[in-house]
Amino acid sequence: MKRVDTIARVRRAFHVQGWSVKKIVRELHVSRNTVRKILRSDETDFTYERERQPLPRIGAWKAEIERFLTTNEGKPSRERLTLIRIYEEVRALGYDGSYDAIRRYAKTWAKNRGAMTAEAYVPLYYAPGEAYQFDWSHEIILINGVTTTVKVAHVRLCHSRMMFVRAYMRESQEMVFDAHDKAFAFFRGTCTRGIYDNMKTAVEAVFVGKERQYNRRFLQMCSHYLVHPVACTPASGWEKGQVENQVGLVRERFFTPRLRVKSLEELNVWLLDKCIAYAKAHRHPEQTERMIWQMFEEERGSLVHYVGPFDGFHCVPTSVSKTCTVRFDNNKYSVLSTAVGRPVEVHAYAEKIVIRQDGVNVGEHPRCFGRGETIYDPWHYVPVLARKPGALRNGAPFREWVLPTAMEKVRRRLKSVHDGDRQMVTILGCVPADGLAAVDAACQEALDHGVCSASVIINILARSRDPAPAATLQTPDALRLTHEPVADCARYDSLRRAS
Repeated sequence: MKRVDTIARVRRAFHVQGWSVKKIVRELHVSRNTVRKILRSDETDFTYERERQPLPRIGAWKAEIERFLTTNEGKPSRERLTLIRIYEEVRALGYDGSYDAIRRYAKTWAKNRGAMTAEAYVPLYYAPGEAYQFDWSHEIILINGVTTTVKVAHVRLCHSRMMFVRAYMRESQEMVFDAHDKAFAFFRGTCTRGIYDNMKTAVEAVFVGKERQYNRRFLQMCSHYLVHPVACTPASGWEKGQVENQVGLVRERFFTPRLRVKSLEELNVWLLDKCIAYAKAHRHPEQTERMIWQMFEEERGSLVHYVGPFDGFHCVPTSVSKTCTVRFDNNKYSVLSTAVGRPVEVHAYAEKIVIRQDGVNVGEHPRCFGRGETIYDPWHYVPVLARKPGALRNGAPFREWVLPTAMEKVRRRLKSVHDGDRQMVTILGCVPADGLAAVDAACQEALDHGVCSASVIINILARSRDPAPAATLQTPDALRLTHEPVADCARYDSLRRAS
């Protein structure tokens, strides 16, 4: 088949230069029939496509080959047979043709099958405030130099194409709740419909069509924000194609090259700034004369009013160990010693852990995402110290306990007294009734007068509660707390009167 440049030379020679057919054949070394074909057809290119491919040897084995190819298509990629293996299997059945014939037939079969199964799509339109789409992605970043995989929540308004992105350490239900709250607070409203895939934190069972059995807590969240949830057909990502495309865009523009941050909070502030900057710098894909941010500002007026945060916790029942701790998410959290021996509920939020028993909070901690860590609140163990004051010196919850300045000074001074631990426990026991600030002030006043004992500090606290002068009494408790409680109190009273 002659190339297009040869055809062009023949056409120019005949029509422009006025050469005869005989001269063209002689000068350009082209056959007379080819020259006549070029000039008569007035075409600038000739192509040949075989209409029918003869398969003399493979014809009798087409059914077997197609059976192998069809079976192969339904298997996972790692379990599929290669064409060489299919060729060997067919040869074992009696095929005496070549491998190349099977390879060409398989290529044609795949092409025809692809044309048969190709799907067409209809462009979608969403009215302002009608719908948003939600999805997760996993990204790799460095937090304080440690390579970490974070779970990124994506929310996208379908009309204005405004996006919201926030990173978490988990993909659990409480993170879903928090991501929705942060997104709706940023949008200053929500849409009437939310489009999701069939994530386990939202959907418990998939039925025929669009019918789903949603998680109870997820339905509570949707009811709070007045959202109607809609789940996509399984393995049909095009039904929420906007947020699927957003995942790729955010990965390319925000997380490439690999980010280096000091904390997750810093990352989320940066991501929000990037979302706003992107919306202000890029045009709307349909209304190209306007920016995404301008469309978003207009859509805000059509959003459902933001009603405030949803109490988005994930509840897990558990038991309290004898060391006053509960286990959750591979970590331990301390609770009040009075909760030992009875079941509790762990309310897991995105950023904190709340432990409740009989409707009362018995512990609250910032959430830890490590493994095998124990988070203590030393105040949970103060009632235990009344029976075991020696644990104050070597107890794990008190190892890095940071007390107010005056109380810490008193603690250090009492360490040299033989019953100093018991006296310090008595002082700590006053905190629930008098408050930490009052006890610290009493400690400071005792230090200013050069005395340091539990009886003096208790006396100061009593005077602060009752400004009237009170006689100093030798109670059995006071006698047991210090060597010379009467002398210390008398000395403090004389110093106080002198001052």
